[in-house]
Amino acid sequence: MWGLNKFGLIRKAIVRAKWYYYTRFWGMDIDPTANFSLDVRFDKTFPKGVHIGAETYVAFEAAILTHDLTRGLHVHTRIGRRCFIGARSIILPGIEIGDECVIGAGSVVTKSIPPRSLVAGNPARIIRSNIEIISRYGRLAPVEPSQAAEEVIE
Repeated sequence: MWGLNKFGLIRKAIVRAKWYYYTRFWGMDIDPTANFSLDVRFDKTFPKGVHIGAETYVAFEAAILTHDLTRGLHVHTRIGRRCFIGARSIILPGIEIGDECVIGAGSVVTKSIPPRSLVAGNPARIIRSNIEIISRYGRLAPVEPSQAAEEVIE
């Protein structure tokens, strides 16, 4: 049986159509190899401020903001290549997320994040630095059980 995989081509076509709409109509800078959920929230108040790097994935209901009307800000928000932005995360205006970062689900990113970092929380804090991304969309390298135990002890 095919299961839900038979809808994969339909989903891919819809995401590609939305990518075209976001980049051509709204002027967002989203790399063609980036992928995102169908209900992601890219800020349309200042759409040219949205920048998403290659092989990055933005999960469902994540919000990428580029404006703050209370302070009169319209700034660029950048997400590097090979990043993963977790579900229901909020990236505030003007934030830069470095290459190969993982943002935990539900995180509120209030400060720029250096490359190869794992962050989570509200406000988001760096949990681990110099992480190893082994493939696109922020997939982490497997951790050996002995390594995990050593990190807990430290």
